[in-house]
Amino acid sequence: MFEKNTYPGGKLSEITLGKFRFDKGPSLLTMPELIDELTVLSGYKTNFNYSKLKTITHYFFEDGTKIVAQDSAEALAKELKNKLNEDEQVVINHLKKSKFYYSTVADLFINQSLGKIKNFLNLKTLKALLNLNKLNLFSTMHAENSKLFKSKKTTQIFNRYATYNGSNPYKAPALLNIIPHLEFGLGAYLPEKGMHQITEHLYNMALFCGVTFKFNEHVEKIEVENKKVSGLISNGVLYKSALVVSDSDIHLVYKKMLPKKYYPTKLLSQEKSSSAYVFYWGIKKTFPELDLHNILFSENYKAEFNYLFEEKRPYVDPTIYINITSKFCQADAPIGCENWFVMVNVPHNKSGDSIDYAVDLRKKVVAKINRILKTDIEALIIEEAILDPFDIEQQTSSFGGSLYGNASNNKFSAFLRHANYNNKIGGLYFVGGSVHPGGGIPLCLLSAKIVSNLIEEKKQSVFI
Repeated sequence: MFEKNTYPGGKLSEITLGKFRFDKGPSLLTMPELIDELTVLSGYKTNFNYSKLKTITHYFFEDGTKIVAQDSAEALAKELKNKLNEDEQVVINHLKKSKFYYSTVADLFINQSLGKIKNFLNLKTLKALLNLNKLNLFSTMHAENSKLFKSKKTTQIFNRYATYNGSNPYKAPALLNIIPHLEFGLGAYLPEKGMHQITEHLYNMALFCGVTFKFNEHVEKIEVENKKVSGLISNGVLYKSALVVSDSDIHLVYKKMLPKKYYPTKLLSQEKSSSAYVFYWGIKKTFPELDLHNILFSENYKAEFNYLFEEKRPYVDPTIYINITSKFCQADAPIGCENWFVMVNVPHNKSGDSIDYAVDLRKKVVAKINRILKTDIEALIIEEAILDPFDIEQQTSSFGGSLYGNASNNKFSAFLRHANYNNKIGGLYFVGGSVHPGGGIPLCLLSAKIVSNLIEEKKQSVFI
């Protein structure tokens, strides 16, 4: 395993500021059974411990409305009825439809490679084809949600799920309404020691299985001979191998590691997902009105996404996400304090230049928090660090700091992600957030599972 950094995990790492610990990147765990499955398969005897969240998210609006989203369709429906006068059955039916999307397309388009024709010659394909008219493939997420709900606030809550893969709900296909089922149907979770526990567990499990990690290794080139992988060059040293699995952003792989003739111009020219600007704040106070996951919404959501994807600038009134793991992991902050991971969606940094909006964005974030929580947050910050798109690109090689590779602002986006293998170079496979099935912890794990199955199938075909 070759890793350019001094630590494992990439985006799924951690930082410490004084007596505060922060998960550096992803903050939500769904489908933890994928980690459990790996643990069992490996024979590793240490369990991966996590808890199911009773409360998923606290939502805050400028007019003082606060929505507490519990972990069931019925509880959420009741809350939206009480606070926004929504029809409970409409909310429940929407989440049932989210489950229907998942049960119809997950096995076909998420859990297996899209590049193998044989994978579509089965009953799963027939089931999907028979339900095409129910999948809303030609409508946008916002169009479907806005037709259902009385309140614009409810629509905004469900539109937010497009950001889970860095997309625009006003352009992304309605099929992305599959995402709420991951939380309200399958459940949202938190590892007992925070998200970085995932990295620690997988790393220690890999060591147990005999994997060798080489840190501070910069892979410069993937060697190809006779249209097959023959090895790679890292830090100037050639390592011979007939098999290479890359979890790097595909832009980096094709632009820096492979001959130009293999560059898939059309695929890599597609619109990229959003990035993030993150403040890590050690706060010398506790806020009982906040929970693990908190959203402070923009008043004009459509304008915000227009800025992100058209103007290529952060919006003047950004939606703010605040994650506070010390609500559950008390060791993450001193007594009477909280560790705030404060994130704003921003455009990916296409130019690769330094960020020119940092000071202004911080002022807007502080002002919005003060307004909604009726506080003076500046006076409470005793530790601070930032992570911007430029940092994300430098640390994780994600193109422009894009968090999820290509955006899903296209009705065919699920079919346009790079496959988990290269059909022109034998022995070259891809995993991670920039390839099929997409970004986020469960989908990245599924990409690894898909590649594992592809390699096993290839081995078996050699011996037949």
